[in-house]
Amino acid sequence: MPRLPKQNYPDIERIIEFDFVRATEAAALNSLPWLGRGEKEKADAAACDAIRGMFDLMNICGEVVIGEGIKDDAPGIFKGEQLGTWVPGTPPFDIALDPIDGTTNISKGMPNSIRGDAAAGPEEGVKAAVRGVPPVYMMKPAYGPSVIRHRKTTGLSTIKIESPIEETLHAVAQALNKRVQDVVVLMLDRPRHKEIVAEIRRVGASLRMISDGDIAAAIAPVIAGSGVDLYFGIGGSPEAVLAAAGIKCLGGDMQCVMWPRE
Repeated sequence: MPRLPKQNYPDIERIIEFDFVRATEAAALNSLPWLGRGEKEKADAAACDAIRGMFDLMNICGEVVIGEGIKDDAPGIFKGEQLGTWVPGTPPFDIALDPIDGTTNISKGMPNSIRGDAAAGPEEGVKAAVRGVPPVYMMKPAYGPSVIRHRKTTGLSTIKIESPIEETLHAVAQALNKRVQDVVVLMLDRPRHKEIVAEIRRVGASLRMISDGDIAAAIAPVIAGSGVDLYFGIGGSPEAVLAAAGIKCLGGDMQCVMWPRE
């Protein structure tokens, strides 16, 4: 019996990819009415409702391994929740998600709120494709593909998370063929960054500080035309996983290390 043309078979992977996109879009649209309304929990809940509604239509066995809500006491989608139809034989997925990163931003009508998903199906013999992380803080520099290309073409060392911030700034400046004074660093405005801020200002680099929106901020150095060369600072570990997934897709890099307060 002759084989049917390939195009007659459904591309399951492509269908699922678009289902994830639709879930992301639905969450963004469902939370839009809460823009500027001062009700960040209700915006988060609206996004969660849309996510669950879309995943109820997806033929996957999805388990949330990184969620949100515990750290923020928000109405989030929690670790261990099952998403998808869970019909026998449908593909398994480990899912990391944040219904809205930057709920304060959306409640104030400000930019840089973002809705994020990262998902992977375990390969044969692998128990977990995406591992959960404790809901604590991480130190995490993030930078774009130009820094990586410079290291590959010149063989010179580049950013190391354990290095002093001054060395990091000089490494970025060298990779981008800029003066240190022209390097733009993006950072959350938090008291825990007081010493880092003082050092960046002493070295002379440009500093932009934001109130919220950790994921969008970390991805900014990878986006052409953003005007940001380096994201640096201490933020949530679930946000780090989601940001790292986007950064890798866009050709950038991120380093992370746990930052315990005690």
